[in-house]
Amino acid sequence: MKDEELKQSSEEQGTEETTAGKAEEVKTEPADEKEAEASEAGETSEEADAADDDTEKLKKKYEAEIADWKDKYTRLYAEFDNFRKRTEKEKIQNFDFGARDVIEKLLPVVDNFERALGTVEKEDEEDAFTKGVQGIYKQIQKMFEDLQVKAIKAEGEKFDPSLHNAVMTDTESDVEEDTITQDLQKGYTYKDQVVRHSMVKVKK
Repeated sequence: MKDEELKQSSEEQGTEETTAGKAEEVKTEPADEKEAEASEAGETSEEADAADDDTEKLKKKYEAEIADWKDKYTRLYAEFDNFRKRTEKEKIQNFDFGARDVIEKLLPVVDNFERALGTVEKEDEEDAFTKGVQGIYKQIQKMFEDLQVKAIKAEGEKFDPSLHNAVMTDTESDVEEDTITQDLQKGYTYKDQVVRHSMVKVKK
């Protein structure tokens, strides 16, 4: 009888130890899982930080490249704009130079027209030939006006060496000294630049 009681007590003790062991295993398993989750969370956070760093580096790199290209574009545009302005200025200068050369060559023709018209008698003013010459002369005058070619004022004006060329002196006229008394040959300007000085007679 005692042997049976001892056997039963031993079995009960073994059962309690087994139950305690299982309970301990159950208790330890959640702790391991939490550590694993914490470890994974830590790795995920580090990966996210690394990704953010890479993104920030790429952002700065692209911003630097954009700034560099913007600077190059600005410089290139400024250079092109300066080139365009310089080209336009040179084009205008070349045109003015060519126009001035043509005007200089036309002036003797204009002088001859004026001399011819100055010799026409009053009774011949209605002559067809005279009217034809007058028509051509008016066309030249209109062309000069369109090109901003102007005759220099001379007679009755004060002598100005930048506009007039004194070739004769007048000692008889009752005018102030250095007054132009006669315009011997008309002078002209093109866009306010002298093409030909007036040849004048000046009171001395």
